[in-house]
Amino acid sequence: MTQTSFFDFSSNPFFDPKNNPFLDPTKNPFLNKDLADVFNNLKAPGLDVQGMIAAQRKNMEAIAAANKTAVEGMQAVIKRQGEILKEIVDEANALAQEAGSNVGSAPEDQAARNLDAVKTSIEEAVGNMKELSEMLAKSQGEAFDILNHRLTESLEEVKSTIAKAKK
Repeated sequence: MTQTSFFDFSSNPFFDPKNNPFLDPTKNPFLNKDLADVFNNLKAPGLDVQGMIAAQRKNMEAIAAANKTAVEGMQAVIKRQGEILKEIVDEANALAQEAGSNVGSAPEDQAARNLDAVKTSIEEAVGNMKELSEMLAKSQGEAFDILNHRLTESLEEVKSTIAKAKK
């Protein structure tokens, strides 16, 4: 039997309940239950299980929102990079056509035009790099703000829980 992938559950012996007792539902009580039910029935003095579950749900939602913001930012950067590449190719084609039409002109004039084109290209490249880095910084800042806001909320929730437990 050849294994196609480590995560191919049908052919991986570690995922076979006969070989791995942890995956055998008769030996592992957690496989037959929803973990939320297990924690809902957990009774501990001063422990707000529902609050903990709600807090973790909020944490996961904040992480998902931050990831979504980061991905959207990266998509915008990639889209802008494509636009910049198209602009560069169009400019290169225009310069090549211009160079072909100026074959008979004086070498000094050609050199001056080439230096101007190089200068313009460098200035545009620096401007494009600055624009892309600002886009990335904005996206990362927004994602960080989402996580920072949730962290602050979470600390307030912990503080509130500790205050309730003291009463």
